[in-house]
Amino acid sequence: MPAITRQSLMTLEAYARERKQFRTGVIAHKRTRTLHLGEHVTLLFEDELTMRYQVQEMLRIERIFEEEGIQDELDTYNPLIPDGSNWKATLLVEYEDLVERARMLGRLKGIENCIWMQVGGHTRITPIADEDLERQNETKTSTVHFLRYELTGAMIASLRTGAVLGAGVDHPAYQAEVAAVPEPLRRSLLADLS
Repeated sequence: MPAITRQSLMTLEAYARERKQFRTGVIAHKRTRTLHLGEHVTLLFEDELTMRYQVQEMLRIERIFEEEGIQDELDTYNPLIPDGSNWKATLLVEYEDLVERARMLGRLKGIENCIWMQVGGHTRITPIADEDLERQNETKTSTVHFLRYELTGAMIASLRTGAVLGAGVDHPAYQAEVAAVPEPLRRSLLADLS
């Protein structure tokens, strides 16, 4: 998977002109890379396009146009792009009601380690979570976590020959399972692997 480079970014002026159309395309792309696990847990699988959008938005919001600032954003977001043997995802824990959210974030400590993926015929893969910083404390977990799923060569080969890809959550306070991820997502995730 290619990294975001300075050359792949639009200038602030060009982004201002293209933002609406670019954003529409990214939102459509994200729909094919989103997996809901029950009512309250969502995985958004990141790639070069989703991260380039994040960088462009940060540059726009912060009005960053100097090379050093741009490089800082690239250094922050490039590690969140899959590198050929893995998938990288943003985990979102979503509860609209504030009281319920507070209660559940206390009960869901450790959920980031319980979101599994499974290539048919292989053992479940659990993620390496929050490599950038700790996202929970003694009393609660965060609503956002960053996950990395490492696949073996055998798993990748099985996916290429049509193996089913399943996913789920196995946490004492929350369980969900998708026996087979939707085919557009499966194809998109397969494209992340070399």
